[in-house]
Amino acid sequence: MVKEMSPALAPRVLDEVATADKDLYRVAVAAVAQAKKVRPVFLERQSRPERHRSMATALTRPDLNMIAGNVISGWLVKTQSTLLVDFLDALKIKNDKGVVEDLPATVGDAELNSAVELLLAKHPAEAVALYLHAFYAMNEAQWPNLQKILSEDTRLMLGA
Repeated sequence: MVKEMSPALAPRVLDEVATADKDLYRVAVAAVAQAKKVRPVFLERQSRPERHRSMATALTRPDLNMIAGNVISGWLVKTQSTLLVDFLDALKIKNDKGVVEDLPATVGDAELNSAVELLLAKHPAEAVALYLHAFYAMNEAQWPNLQKILSEDTRLMLGA
C-alpha cells in the first residue's frame, strides 16, 4: 500500500507515527536501516523530510511489507481513530476507539455504501482510501462488496 500512496501522504504518515508512537517509529527506522545496510543513526542524522522520503521508498520493498503494514495500522489507530470509529459505527459494528474484536462475515451493500459515503464526506479521500484498503487487506473478514468498491470507485484509489 505504501507504494500506491501519494508522495505527500507517506511522509505525513511517518511524521505522525514519529510523534504518536515512538516505539513503532524506532522499529520502522531500524528495519529500514537494516534493509539499506546502514546503521539507524545514519537515518536519524538525516533531516526528517529526507529520512521520511527515504523510509517511504524503502517501505515499498516486499521484505518490509510487515513493517509497512504495522506503520499504517499504527498510524490509523493512533491518529485516525475518528475515521475508524465513523466507519464502524456507521456499520453498527461494536468497537473500542476503532478497534474491533470480531467482524461480521458480511455487511449489506446499502450499509457499506452509506458508510463509505459518510467517510468521504467527513475525511480526506486519500486517508479514507488508505484505511479501507488496509481494512480489507488486514482483516480475516474480506467482504467481497468492499473489494468491489475499492476496485471500482476512483475516489478510493490510492495515490489518486
